[in-house]
Amino acid sequence: MSKGLLSGKSRHLARHHIPSMLSVRSVIKEFDIGEKVVVMPKGNFKDIPHPRYKGKIGKVIGKRGTSYIVEVSAMTAKRKLIVNPKYLEKRIGEKA
Repeated sequence: MSKGLLSGKSRHLARHHIPSMLSVRSVIKEFDIGEKVVVMPKGNFKDIPHPRYKGKIGKVIGKRGTSYIVEVSAMTAKRKLIVNPKYLEKRIGEKA
């Protein structure tokens, strides 16, 4: 019997990320349109993207309020996610 979308996932998502321990730097990140980012849900479960997108690399295609619109490829389809900047990280090792 299912108990919800994130049932039993708290250990996998928040092992090292306590919501009260998120730094100010992680909350006020800035990204440029066209920049490659990694979706990393962590900490607070209130507004995280779906766990299936954890670790996916996407491209910032716009901004909506304080959040960013990120285009991610999931299987054969392109998905557009609206993600809070605290769940995004810059892609490391990208060649300019």
